[in-house]
Amino acid sequence: METKNLQDIYKWAWIVLIILAVFLGVRTLASLKDLQNTSPSYNTITVTGEGEVNALPDLATFSFTVSADANSVSTAQEEVTKKMDAVLLAVKSLGVEEKDIKTTDYSVYPRYSYTQMPCTQFSCPPGRQNLEGYTASHNVTVKVRKTDDAGKILAAAGEKGVTNLSGISFTIDDPEKLRSEARALAIKNAREKAGVLTNDLGVRLVRVVSYSDSFDGGVIPYYREALGMGGDSAVMPAKAPTLPTGENKVKVVVNVTYEIR
Repeated sequence: METKNLQDIYKWAWIVLIILAVFLGVRTLASLKDLQNTSPSYNTITVTGEGEVNALPDLATFSFTVSADANSVSTAQEEVTKKMDAVLLAVKSLGVEEKDIKTTDYSVYPRYSYTQMPCTQFSCPPGRQNLEGYTASHNVTVKVRKTDDAGKILAAAGEKGVTNLSGISFTIDDPEKLRSEARALAIKNAREKAGVLTNDLGVRLVRVVSYSDSFDGGVIPYYREALGMGGDSAVMPAKAPTLPTGENKVKVVVNVTYEIR
């Protein structure tokens, strides 16, 4: 009988030990997880670097509209197509490729006139709306990759009857390349500043803890008013306008945090 009691005691003791071991194991894992999620603290310094790159624009972009009035929708569309084909032929003959010509809007809408009916001594009857015809409008944006030819292409489009020409701007075709160059200069500037600072503090750089950057790139627009180009093709200058492209600037600012010892 006593032997059986001892066996029961040993049995329950082992059960208690197993439960205690499992409990301690769970608590240990939880503690390790909390420790893993805790951000380590460092002795750090943060420096700001700036990099700036200037470049001549290599891409000109402008928009124009061709429109036509007619008594029917189909005739208006035929007329605007004929005008646009002539404009595009002139533009392409000066080196603009098909891939750089893009339709941004095409519409056909009715044109109305309004006639006010004569008033009597008692009332004025409502006016009458009269359908006069339809207007077809086709808007296109063109990219000119030879910026020196932008003036000639603008003049050629004007001579072929565009009814509006606007929004010319000179930009960089691959701005990311300039940003990468400016970013590299900014990082170099930040590293140089960090080197001076650690020398003054008597410490050394260990590694980068955090990094961020921002950029500011400029675009130089020239609108039709500045070029002396109105919306009417009759006043478009016969001589190709001179279009100074200016210079585009890309500036990158970086913030770098270093661990120090």
